[in-house]
Amino acid sequence: MPQPRFSANSVVAIEVSGDYPVVRPHPAAEPTEVMPVYTPSAASPQASQSPPAPAVAGEAPAGHYAEGGGNDDPPLAQEARRAVQILNPSGEITMPRPPHTRVIGVANQKGGVGKTTSVVNIAVALALHGNRVLVIDLDPQGNASTGLDVPHHAGIPDVYDCLIDNTPIDDIVQPVQGIPNLWCVPATIDLAGAEIELVSVVARESRLARALANHKGEYDYVFIDCPPSLGLLTVNAMVAAAEVMIPIQCEYYALEGVQQLTSNIALVKAHLNPRLDVTTVLLTMYDRRTRLADAVEQDVRAHFGDKALQAVIPRNVRVSEAPSYGQSVMTYDPGSRGATSYFEAALEIAARGAAMGAPA
Repeated sequence: MPQPRFSANSVVAIEVSGDYPVVRPHPAAEPTEVMPVYTPSAASPQASQSPPAPAVAGEAPAGHYAEGGGNDDPPLAQEARRAVQILNPSGEITMPRPPHTRVIGVANQKGGVGKTTSVVNIAVALALHGNRVLVIDLDPQGNASTGLDVPHHAGIPDVYDCLIDNTPIDDIVQPVQGIPNLWCVPATIDLAGAEIELVSVVARESRLARALANHKGEYDYVFIDCPPSLGLLTVNAMVAAAEVMIPIQCEYYALEGVQQLTSNIALVKAHLNPRLDVTTVLLTMYDRRTRLADAVEQDVRAHFGDKALQAVIPRNVRVSEAPSYGQSVMTYDPGSRGATSYFEAALEIAARGAAMGAPA
């Protein structure tokens, strides 16, 4: 099984000796704030129940720690244990797989709310734990391709060729190096002109849906990273997907555009894709030191109900640093609070997926 890479800034290093991973603190690592994680029971690693989430990011009730350790362990020991759980080097721990492929468009017309970051990290977490995942980068900025370290310079076949020239996805998709079960359809700067070129194309709203229907790959999850707009690229994602995940930054401005986004989703559902529904809402950039973050969280949960994940993504510098090394935070610093939170979000998404029935 390919081993994830680690940068010099990782707080732990994992070496594989024989059949067992050996975890050691990085020489330059400093103790960080402890962020416990949910662990499925050893008797039922495929448990499909959502993990109980802490009321505040960074705090959790007893029982969230992995077996064999507790709150009295040194911080680095706890962090190393979490890193092993998240990276899953033995491949023995798996997240439950859905009964059918889940195609999820990740959208919010406001930029900087964590769409791409959430797609990359949740996809990596699911892939490291036994799920087959495809990421489609539909943003001309190509940030998801960067975060997964997939080549996306000019001249590389990309999703633009798929939408405009009917190039099969089979000819475009690339495996993500170091992460088993993870593939990516990259985006290049050519995609910036697709919005204009699609205007005169026949069946312009369903180009991506048609390409996915003809793709021979078999996946448990397909994540479509949408651009921060409500244009034709986002509409293509909505027509191709059955579910929408909305990342919402825990600030006031992030709430303003949610109503417009949900209205557009309703229009797409009424006229183009009756299967479409908002199934997941993820709160990002949560700062527990502010009352505003708590107020936004309460508003979102009151409006979306159980569609909002219990897992909340805190502000964490490791999450921001990881893309500069062409990595997700899951492999860049698997013991960090950011990695732990995305792991919990992925586990909750997997648990909900396993509880779904077959499509009608």
